Amino acid sequence: MKSVKVFITDWCPHCKRALNWIEEVKTENPKYKDIKVEIIDEEKQPEVSKQYDYYYVPTYYVENKKVFEGGTTKEIVLKAFEEASK
Repeated sequence: MKSVKVFITDWCPHCKRALNWIEEVKTENPKYKDIKVEIIDEEKQPEVSKQYDYYYVPTYYVENKKVFEGGTTKEIVLKAFEEASK
């Protein structure tokens, strides 16, 4: 099982929704409960965020592959988890 990295900022409304949907998806889908999710606040962890190529938040990486950038929906979160479960 692969890990998911989610790049966010504190002030981003899409990021707040993404964090809620991540918890919802993990709760509703037992097959995703063991997927490790690393939340990286780009403003608090610039040394980490500079290692990745993105412009908008939230951005999802599965391992080192960008799977989505900017805005978000519950379906996007589901797709990221599905990619991580492969």
